[in-house]
Amino acid sequence: MTSDGSGPVPGTAGHAPGKPAGQVSGRPDGEWQRVHPASPFIRGWVALAAICFFFGRDIFERMLQGRPLLDELYEGRVPFLLAGGGLVLLLSVLGFIMTWYFTRYQVAEGYVRVNTGFLFKQQRQARLDRVQAIDIVQPLLARIFGLAELKFEVADAGESAVRLAYLRVDDARQLRATILARAAGLEPDPERPQAALPEAPEYAVLSVPPSRLVGSLLLSEQSFFVVLGAVASVVLSAVTENRGFYFYLIPAALGLAAAYWGSFNKGYNFTAAISPDGIRLRYGLLDTLAQTLPPGRIQALKVTQPPLWRIFGWYRMQVNVAGYGNAGSNGEGATRTTLLPVGLLDDVMRMLSLVLPDPGTPEPVRVFSAGLTGLAPAGERSGAEAAQPGEAEGGFVTSPRRVRLLAPLGWRRNGFTATATALLIRSGRVWRELVVVPHQRTQSMALHQGPLARRFRVADLVLHTTAGPVSPRLIQAGLDEARALFDAQAARAREARKRQTSEQWLAQVAQTAPAAVAAVAAVSEAGATGEAAPADTPPAGPGPETPDLHTPHHRQDQQKGPEHG
Repeated sequence: MTSDGSGPVPGTAGHAPGKPAGQVSGRPDGEWQRVHPASPFIRGWVALAAICFFFGRDIFERMLQGRPLLDELYEGRVPFLLAGGGLVLLLSVLGFIMTWYFTRYQVAEGYVRVNTGFLFKQQRQARLDRVQAIDIVQPLLARIFGLAELKFEVADAGESAVRLAYLRVDDARQLRATILARAAGLEPDPERPQAALPEAPEYAVLSVPPSRLVGSLLLSEQSFFVVLGAVASVVLSAVTENRGFYFYLIPAALGLAAAYWGSFNKGYNFTAAISPDGIRLRYGLLDTLAQTLPPGRIQALKVTQPPLWRIFGWYRMQVNVAGYGNAGSNGEGATRTTLLPVGLLDDVMRMLSLVLPDPGTPEPVRVFSAGLTGLAPAGERSGAEAAQPGEAEGGFVTSPRRVRLLAPLGWRRNGFTATATALLIRSGRVWRELVVVPHQRTQSMALHQGPLARRFRVADLVLHTTAGPVSPRLIQAGLDEARALFDAQAARAREARKRQTSEQWLAQVAQTAPAAVAAVAAVSEAGATGEAAPADTPPAGPGPETPDLHTPHHRQDQQKGPEHG
């Protein structure tokens, strides 16, 4: 949002230089703060390096060659060259200082606002109750100086609504805690209105060992195709007696090495934790990133298993979050939409219990396991008849037997089932995939049917959510089953949105949050014993070994905050 000036909007307090960054006043209107003075230099070091390279490259080359530092043509112009270079450097530094001076931020009246620009002024703001996620990003240079960048994501097709670069790490964490608390519907303690809101405690859920991350990269699809290309090159070289085929492997090997390094650098030390703020993810080797995904902001979830990962039982989890946009645009987007880079079945179930605290079924382990590894029986029954209550198939309605000519491998895997809270879609016999879409996140639907699909009386059902790596699509469902699901899912989505009466996500999940604790415990126990979680287990709060995650000086507008574990 653009405004005519960078000063405070009407009704807000002025800038207070002495107030620590990130501390938000308990008054209705916050105070304007500035980012760290070193911020423009960290962001603009590339420009400074380019200026130094432009003016010093020729001098450096001459020095190495033992030649005079300056060409005879420029000997009489040295003062002018130095003056011009100094002027350019001075203007660059002055521009950095002016950028810092006119960049201010504020948290007040349910908004986070950032004013920038001294010639072309701009104000950007985001509603706190519409914040989808908050990330703390630390590039390598910022880590050296103890600074961090804060990104506030809203539903804007992948562009950050507000970016604060850079703040001190402690100030960034404090500001994130304040904004998440306001977005959750929490306010400071009335007895201490001037006190800053403390950062909510967290409980570690899982971590990915580096050895598993390396193994997942070596067994990835890229490795398979590179090995396949190497074998083809050896065979062709032996048959044609032409050694030129080996040269085609050089760019492939270089590209694979770069992809390996990028994935390892971004997935290193991946940890997940749960707190009253939401799901916290941390990862990165050189550039670190700390994400906070508030509960209920995830639009869709996908669990995949490449063929080679079945050897060790590994899975990958990705999500659609409004604001992150399409993950395919760059490596950073793909990393930020990854909920679990590689994990075991217990890790997948544990993360599912955090994303979907109420699975909507008394047997979540059996239903989700059937979605990940299930396969319809090869008998004569098909479609809705192949999934009767109590069968080991998990209640999934699969493709009819008549489409086995169109999908000889996948027709027994392609299917769907619906719980009280989400729609589950599974597909893929070789590359297994399970998509989970909460009912209230279904934005629209469409039935697709091509010429062959009409001949075999099947159709594809497409669910539309926000942009991201997850594209929910039910493949080759029976025509009658697809039409029935179309009507039933529309009704379920409509009823789920009626129950979602508040934009404050903590108020929405307060009643179901204790179920996440019981679900995590049940999944861990079931994974250890190989049995399904008991259906009659009542929701339980944090056990004796689970820390209490209440924030002591917060209060909620409608009810007390949940007990997360």
